[in-house]
Amino acid sequence: MKNDRSDPTQPSAPAPQPDPGCTPTLPGFTCGLDATLRIIAGKWKPLILYFLAQGGPYRYGELRRAVRDVSDKMLIQQLKELEADGLVKRTDYKEVPPRVDYSLTPLGRSLAEALVPLCSWGTEHMAEVSRVFAQRDGWTTKGR
Repeated sequence: MKNDRSDPTQPSAPAPQPDPGCTPTLPGFTCGLDATLRIIAGKWKPLILYFLAQGGPYRYGELRRAVRDVSDKMLIQQLKELEADGLVKRTDYKEVPPRVDYSLTPLGRSLAEALVPLCSWGTEHMAEVSRVFAQRDGWTTKGR
C-alpha cells in the first residue's frame, strides 16, 4: 500500500532537509539552486552551454545549426547575456570578412559540467517525457 499523505493513519515521512551546500550565501538568492536557475534562465542557454562544452570554440553559424529552432534574435540575445554573466567568451578576430567565435570561460565550463546529470536524466527518460508531452498536447487540442 502506498504511503498516502492525506491519510492521517499513515506515518508521514520526515520533511526533506535542504542540502547544506545549497544554503543562501549571497543576498537576493534563496539558495544555490536559485542562483543557478537565474543564470541559465532562458530556453536556449542550457543548450548553448551544452554545445560549447562539446568542443568549442564555435562560430556563430555552427552554434545556430547546433541549437535547432532558435531564432537569430534569441541566439544573439542569449549569447550576449551569457557573455555578460561571464560564462561565454566572445573572440572577435577583427578580420574581413568578420570572424567571431564563442567558447566557455572556466566558470561556464564548470556550469556546463553541472548540467551533465540533467542531460543524462533526459536521455534515460526521453521516451517517458515524449509520452507526457504528447498527452499534454492532447489536452490542449481537446480544449479548443
